[in-house]
Amino acid sequence: MNLTETTDEARDTAGLARPDDLAAALLTAEARRDPYPFYARMRREDPVHRSAQGIWYLTRYADVEAALSDPRLSNDRDRMTCAYSALGGDLKAFSKLTDRLGRVMSNTDPPEHARLRKLANRAFTARRVEALRDGIQRIVDRLIDEAVAAGPTMDLIEAVASPLPLSVVCELFGIPPEDLPQVKTWFHRFGRLSEDIGKSEEAIDQYEEYLARLVRRRRADPGDDLISALVATQARDDRLTDSELLSTCFVLITAGDETTTHLVGNGMLALLRHPDQLTRLREDPALIRAAVDELARYDTPTQAIVRVVAEDVEIGGRTLREGELAYLFLAATNRDPERFEDPDRLDLNRPGNRHLSFGNGPHFCLGGPLAKLQAEVAVGTLVRRLPHLRLADGAVLDWRPNPLQRRLAALALTY
Repeated sequence: MNLTETTDEARDTAGLARPDDLAAALLTAEARRDPYPFYARMRREDPVHRSAQGIWYLTRYADVEAALSDPRLSNDRDRMTCAYSALGGDLKAFSKLTDRLGRVMSNTDPPEHARLRKLANRAFTARRVEALRDGIQRIVDRLIDEAVAAGPTMDLIEAVASPLPLSVVCELFGIPPEDLPQVKTWFHRFGRLSEDIGKSEEAIDQYEEYLARLVRRRRADPGDDLISALVATQARDDRLTDSELLSTCFVLITAGDETTTHLVGNGMLALLRHPDQLTRLREDPALIRAAVDELARYDTPTQAIVRVVAEDVEIGGRTLREGELAYLFLAATNRDPERFEDPDRLDLNRPGNRHLSFGNGPHFCLGGPLAKLQAEVAVGTLVRRLPHLRLADGAVLDWRPNPLQRRLAALALTY
């Protein structure tokens, strides 16, 4: 397999779709393999672009950084639903999931968001996250041991990147190990919402009932876990309703799964494609924290997030009207040459690496530090324990068809 990167000159002559075709182009196999040339052309030619469907695409670092903190760009669930409906979208099938998500801080605006965020921050502290390091290390070692014992080749996604975050979050929330297979089944059904709505909604109901039982147990018998901490927070401040408490648990457990999986998978692939940087990390393991930030910048797990315009706002000389949708392409900003020197180069010791992979402003990802910690342990351990790690012969890189998330379906490695 040829692992060399496409040069800038080759990208510019690759016959990429014009900006007015971007929405469709991002769904093509070419864009799934490498969306960054599409982002580069958009930044150069139409960085604040309105698609034929009336959706705005923002790709410059300065514009997106400002937009993430601008109250005129809303994350409110009700406004978002109205905006999609205005475009002809039918969200009735997804009402159960959007109802769960709509009751938490990630889908609210200030001042409601600030209230919910403050309450969650009391429980989800940096100290609590860092205390998980040893447990994460044990999980990663176990997953690698099992993969190596199974044979000379592993699918990194299936063996490590996918099971890791769920195992960690179950430990964080005090979910009994024997319940993990059932939780995995529910998560799998959430991911197939568009394919089997009935089973997905049934899984959502069962999962929330399960969380409600856990909350009742922690009220009766608190432990040293995040649900107990959230219950204690609610007891101290009765503004956190039972519904908000359940939704907070729902989202915190669910949201960290995808981001961590993408970060570990994309990050290891980037290192294998850049053997000089892989060698650099092996020779200097202390570089791992900066390395994970650079891996998150270089091939961003969450490619874009969505906002709805709550009040007319001018960005880059264009006026975004109330009720319109805006896609903020974090991945495009992370390759913006106005912000990053030589942005298409992977540099594990990149100075001033203020990427936007986990957002910015009031909605900065609460689970970002936990995702980064898991990636530090997973990537660092793989590099240390498997010095001959490489792509398996004949490995095919199959990227899942979701322009808002960049995730490999599988990553076959040999060691």
